[in-house]
Amino acid sequence: MEVNETLPPCPACASDLTYEMGTLLVCPMCGEEWTASSDSAEAVDQDAEQVITDAFGTPLADGDTVSVLKSLKIKGSSTVVKVGTKVRGIRLVNGVGDHDIECRIDGIGSMQLKSSVVKKV
Repeated sequence: MEVNETLPPCPACASDLTYEMGTLLVCPMCGEEWTASSDSAEAVDQDAEQVITDAFGTPLADGDTVSVLKSLKIKGSSTVVKVGTKVRGIRLVNGVGDHDIECRIDGIGSMQLKSSVVKKV
């Protein structure tokens, strides 16, 4: 098997062992798959440009303190996160669905929140 030198390196691990599989490019080292039309530089730029904002458009960063804007029922529990609850030390993640904040709330524990229901304090 020959490695095609015209193919771009893997955007995830930078391996130059990429190969074509149909319309996709595949990295055998990490298993990353991407389309041939997207360059690795474009993929990195898209990740860098993605800014997570609160409900009012204020950019959020790891370690920020936010306040909950509406009461949130916790799935599988009778517990509720009340309006105005302050959450300190948030982490921005790619969570399940559009839950992009991982945090720990006193008395409740670790959970993920949507950035659309919080306000930066």
